[in-house]
Parts: sequence; C-alpha cells; structure tokens
Amino acid sequence: MTELRVIRGDASPEELAAVVAILAASGGAAEEPEPEAPSLWAAPQVRAPLPVPGPGAWTASGLRL
Repeated sequence: MTELRVIRGDASPEELAAVVAILAASGGAAEEPEPEAPSLWAAPQVRAPLPVPGPGAWTASGLRL
C-alpha cells in the first residue's frame, strides 16, 4: 500500500477521507485483459479442402461440408 502524507496545510480527517475515496474510485492502472482464444470459425484446420479444378468442380464446391 502506498503511503499518503499531507505536506502542507492542515487537512481534517474528513478531507483526507474524501481524497482517498476519489483516488480509490479512479482505479489507477487497470490490468490488461487476457487475449481471447481465436474463434474456431476462423481456424484453417477446420476448413474442408477445396475441390480439384476441372469438370464438376462447381457442383462439388456446393457439396462441401
């Protein structure tokens, strides 16, 4: 915990409590969120291979799962 000192002036306990409350509410530096795992929809391992070009390739492209 960081130490808080009044360097100049005569702060009352209420004034110090207000300053501490404001500093606590500001939050300071937030933790970095963990990166999310990539979606399986974008994974190249899940994609089916493309049909071989040639006769019937257009029909075969619609039959991919």
